[in-house]
Amino acid sequence: MPVADDTSADFSKMRTDLRNRMESSVDVLKKEFAGLRTGRASIALLDPVMVDAYGQMVPLNQVATVSVPEPRMISVQVWDRSMAKAVDKAIRDAGLGLNPASDGQLIRVPIPPLNEERRKELTKVAGKYAEEVRVAIRNVRRDGMDQLRKLEKDGLISEDEQRKFSTDVQKLTDDMIRAVDEALGVKEQEIMQV
Repeated sequence: MPVADDTSADFSKMRTDLRNRMESSVDVLKKEFAGLRTGRASIALLDPVMVDAYGQMVPLNQVATVSVPEPRMISVQVWDRSMAKAVDKAIRDAGLGLNPASDGQLIRVPIPPLNEERRKELTKVAGKYAEEVRVAIRNVRRDGMDQLRKLEKDGLISEDEQRKFSTDVQKLTDDMIRAVDEALGVKEQEIMQV
């Protein structure tokens, strides 16, 4: 009987590891979604911007303070005046469709309203992000199933236990995929709102 307790403890540890790996994928998706422009200003919008500072590429938040003073305006306060041009260029070249206006160390980034075509494009990008995370979750599931098959092959768990644990892993996977789909639905609705 102690063997079953050990097996349950091992599976619980494995399940926790699988859950953590899947949840971290969902967290990455939420960060990706935060960077998608929805017509409202958000400091997360500038997270992907990398600035050529002092001979190396660094995130924007390492050379400036980013804030949102108005619903359709992002303000970037550059710490070193000599970096203002590099920050302006980095924002323009980031592919975000933004046109910053530099005023010395302060760079104002107006957020233009989204047109219908751009909204549809952004929902496709959101869908692509979600699919990448679904694949990552399925890969974690596959790893878990492989571990269970190996445990059964090595005689550490019975076929019935392997089947039971496999069902648990599949339920966890389904829950995580559902969380991805819900996050995608919320983001698509946010993007398409006029």
